[in-house]
Amino acid sequence: MNPFTGPQPLSTAPASLWAGALSQLLSFGETGCPHSARRAADLLSRLADDPRVDREIAELCERASHRLDLAPQDKHHVPRP
Repeated sequence: MNPFTGPQPLSTAPASLWAGALSQLLSFGETGCPHSARRAADLLSRLADDPRVDREIAELCERASHRLDLAPQDKHHVPRP
């Protein structure tokens, strides 16, 4: 922490991008919705590629995105009749 400027944020990437990624990740975790998994993976990938994101955080985003890409995509979150 710089004593002259105060605490530094982890990233200057838009908060809406972080919020969207977390929202979709939670939705996938709660419902298993494959669309949420794909959207979360895309948003996390965008965060990983954003030069404003700290390298270590970007690597975590990349790993999470890759893991979501490997999630089964054939299940539906709402059973079909």
